[in-house]
Amino acid sequence: MGSFSTSLSGIKAASNNLAVISNNLANMNTTAYKSQEANFKDLFYQLLGTNGAGNAVQVGAGTTIAAVASNFTQGTVSSNGVSTDVAIQGEGSFIESKDGTTLYTRAGNFAQDQSGNLVTSDGGYVLGYPAVDGVISSSQTLAPLKLVSGQIIPPKASSQVELQMNLDASASAVAGVNGNTFSSPVVVYDSLGTSHTLTFTFTKTAPNTWNYAITIPGGDVGASGAPTTVGSGVLQFDNNGKLTSPAADVSGISIPSLADGATPMSLKWSLFGPSGSSQITQVSGDSNVSSTQQDGYASGSLQSFTINSDGTISGSFSNGKTHTLGQIALATFQNNQGLQLVGSNTYSATPSAGTASVGAPNSGGRGSLVGESLEASNVDMTSELSDLIVAERDYQSNARAISTANEMTQYVLTKL
Repeated sequence: MGSFSTSLSGIKAASNNLAVISNNLANMNTTAYKSQEANFKDLFYQLLGTNGAGNAVQVGAGTTIAAVASNFTQGTVSSNGVSTDVAIQGEGSFIESKDGTTLYTRAGNFAQDQSGNLVTSDGGYVLGYPAVDGVISSSQTLAPLKLVSGQIIPPKASSQVELQMNLDASASAVAGVNGNTFSSPVVVYDSLGTSHTLTFTFTKTAPNTWNYAITIPGGDVGASGAPTTVGSGVLQFDNNGKLTSPAADVSGISIPSLADGATPMSLKWSLFGPSGSSQITQVSGDSNVSSTQQDGYASGSLQSFTINSDGTISGSFSNGKTHTLGQIALATFQNNQGLQLVGSNTYSATPSAGTASVGAPNSGGRGSLVGESLEASNVDMTSELSDLIVAERDYQSNARAISTANEMTQYVLTKL
């Protein structure tokens, strides 16, 4: 009887639907899991003839699962304070390489392996754009991201110094009188990362006129005894305390020989800010330096890192500097339903998904990243339990139809 096969197809489809719902419920706590839904379709029809109006008389042969669609809506993003964890807010998937295969995942519960590589929970390498000397090139190809704790960034030699300061206009121009001389130290670094203290000494010689001398300890340049002068000149101010001479920054502060063997240094003293205003004033009041700046630093080791919304990974080093270590890449597809689930929270690309559009987060329609956070499963338990009841009734109804057909068959056989 056709009713047996028709109802059996219903039982099989209902059983598969129950499996989909059960899988959703089982993955309620799976990071970034996307719930699925079974879609049914009817099977072929048997044409029995036509009625008086010429309309076809057809009897269906049952049902089957037409598709199992994934729901790619956003899951809740929750902060957890783990530096290697990251969530996607919006479109896109992380890209991982495992055993020579490229896979895609929404799950950002990453970790570091023994070599410092950023890896997924199943051991795949997270792909992105590694930085070279703190710079990410737009022409780079994807590569594993490595974040080695304690990795060293090289030192940078100082090339510029700034002093935001005031010289006391009421100071005496008489040598030895209190206020006639004022000094301030500025620490700079050579190419080996060794620090040196330059001393800027200002001596008033006439109204609105100060001589300056820049010295370095003799031992730093292989000399003994008194400090060595590496720069000197005159500062002149107008009647309003505005610097008039020099009219430009002081260049050529030269340290030709350093005792530690570092590259000779040539420094510029920036007297004027970006707007052209002088960094030095001369008004009545104690001579003082409000701040000093220079652009060099010693070497430093990686202490911690953070993942930013655009995917860049910023490392904090022991020398107080922050350097870009790399950038996590994202991939988007024209047809997410074409991605094939392969387990472990990963997908593989298929021709029906289209070509992956790979690039930085926050660009090309790709979503942004949220550091120290994870995306939760988007399974709605209430909805799944409701669907579970419907699927159960579906299964029971088809089973009851088989039971009824069996009773009819038994009745016919007993009456023959």
